[in-house]
Amino acid sequence: MPKAKNILFLMADQLSPQALPIYGHPLVKAPHLQALADRGVVFENAYTNSPMCVPARAAMMTGQLGSTIGVYDSGSELPASIPTMGHYLALKGYDACLSGKCHFIGPDQLHGFQHRLTTDICPSNFVWNGNWDEPDIILDWYHTLKNVVTSGIAERAVQQDHDEEAAQRAVRWLYYWARNPDRRPFFLYVSFSQPHDPYVTPQRFWDLYDHESIDLPAVPAIPPAERDPCGAWLYRHYDRSEYEITAERIRTARHAYYGNITLVDGLIGGILDALRIIRVLDDTAIIFCADHGDMLGERGLWYKMAPYERATRVPLIIAAPEIPGGRRVNANVSLIDVMPTVLDLAGSRPGADPVEPLDGRSLAPHLVGDGKGWPDMAISELFFEGLSEPALMLRKGRYKYVHCNRESALLFDIESDRHELNDLAADPRHEEVLQELRTLVARQWDFDRLTENILLSQRRRNLIQRSVAGRRYPAWDFQPVEDASRLYYRGGGNWHAAEQRDFLRFS
Repeated sequence: MPKAKNILFLMADQLSPQALPIYGHPLVKAPHLQALADRGVVFENAYTNSPMCVPARAAMMTGQLGSTIGVYDSGSELPASIPTMGHYLALKGYDACLSGKCHFIGPDQLHGFQHRLTTDICPSNFVWNGNWDEPDIILDWYHTLKNVVTSGIAERAVQQDHDEEAAQRAVRWLYYWARNPDRRPFFLYVSFSQPHDPYVTPQRFWDLYDHESIDLPAVPAIPPAERDPCGAWLYRHYDRSEYEITAERIRTARHAYYGNITLVDGLIGGILDALRIIRVLDDTAIIFCADHGDMLGERGLWYKMAPYERATRVPLIIAAPEIPGGRRVNANVSLIDVMPTVLDLAGSRPGADPVEPLDGRSLAPHLVGDGKGWPDMAISELFFEGLSEPALMLRKGRYKYVHCNRESALLFDIESDRHELNDLAADPRHEEVLQELRTLVARQWDFDRLTENILLSQRRRNLIQRSVAGRRYPAWDFQPVEDASRLYYRGGGNWHAAEQRDFLRFS
């Protein structure tokens, strides 16, 4: 397995692979990601381990499922005692740095990384907890479809401010890193909040697309009474027909979503340009992925949280030195496989190996064209707010099994039914497959015990949040601090020595 001197990790938020030209979309413009795919390995069937930001990102950072580490919903704390890729890479000698959205919940806002350049876009406390004790209550902070009906053009939005800062700080950090004569290899994690809703984009990105050419959902809205249990609970939780979702509103939301993909692609291009300028592009492994997808109107559903392909599949591209590019891998993989892959790219070092079993497996064999023995399975857990009991998705081989609740399950043949229109769970011809996957799920997840653990976690966090609400309490939000005395020509030495030292010159 070839090793990388440096590693750049790029992440988008709520980006479905179906919306990228790399995966066949005919309209969306993402030239920098396309160029990365051309020189890297594209994973066709990569999945999130939860179609929700916090548990998905915690699983990716640790290589462990949310059910293993106790991260269930948008208010779940990633315990400081669980090692992340930041801890392991620091032990391997890397200068590990974060910029942009991390969505860590709790007082530990570094999790082993030595530097963090920006604050987060989301809260870091227990304000977004689930509450399965009262499943019929609609959480007052949660989604409605207002973000669909208010979509369109906005010259500035908070998410754009965040993403531009994340990219700019990352580029500046790379230049400071390059000026340091004693620099170590870097691991730079840059995470964007786009194209996550709200679906608004600046005029210049809107104008890149012809509005009338924007595609509508391949699967039109399914009436609530005809939906399977997963689609039905989503309707009850954030839809309820409060807003009229017309074809024009769907087209407008998708138009803005596509514009924001191009926006993020441009920011990524700026970071890649910085790697070229400091002449480390050829020494750097680059990973691009998303935390989960977006239903974007398919089946009448929006946002994430669903077990269907548009919400659970994610883009995944890995380009690394000495790895042949332009290849595609069809195996089922997931975000928990990313952390062990990063550790492989970083190489071995005494005392820096995982101290506990990981749920994920390194993708290194796929990068060199050898996927023999791969289990060909991906898991996505749905334990978050809005539900009342655990659900999950398991993709194994060509089949997807969905545990909706104690009474209901779905089965789809994804290879022949990409839009998941034909539920095979009641088909006698697929009884053997259904039982095999059902047995596999029952062997790994004890749903009664899991429910007890989730309820206890929610009750603890909701009690703490009620206790501190409305009074002064130390914030857990990360506060980026710079020592201005050490910026630019300050920090010691005379003017001319500092001036010459800080030039970036390559002979």
